[in-house]
Amino acid sequence: MADGKRVERPLSPFMIGPYYRPQLTSITSILTRITGNGLIVGVVLVVWWLLAAAAGPEYFATADAFVTSWFGDLIFTLSAWALWYHYLAGLRHLIWDSGRGLEIGTAETLGWIVVVGSVVLTLITIFIV
Repeated sequence: MADGKRVERPLSPFMIGPYYRPQLTSITSILTRITGNGLIVGVVLVVWWLLAAAAGPEYFATADAFVTSWFGDLIFTLSAWALWYHYLAGLRHLIWDSGRGLEIGTAETLGWIVVVGSVVLTLITIFIV
């Protein structure tokens, strides 16, 4: 700074493109937050279905028709994936909190385990249920 020349640098790591290349660890971190918030949708749907069951047969028929429709199935399938993903990502963060797995290679391996593991566990859940 003594010579008065200012170096042009990006202002934010979210300037995807020529300045910043998304990494698996950053994408999985963002997905952890998204799945945590997305789980609310599945919970609201279950609560609506239970409240409708308690409210009476006509309310339950409406809620049950929605819950058992293709869109309800899609929401519950995505909720199952989000639940597994969020769980495995939480385990990964627990490992990181213990001071292990912080090397770049190990962190990327754990990221792939979270992604692939959540898909596999979701498929197992679908076939069992």
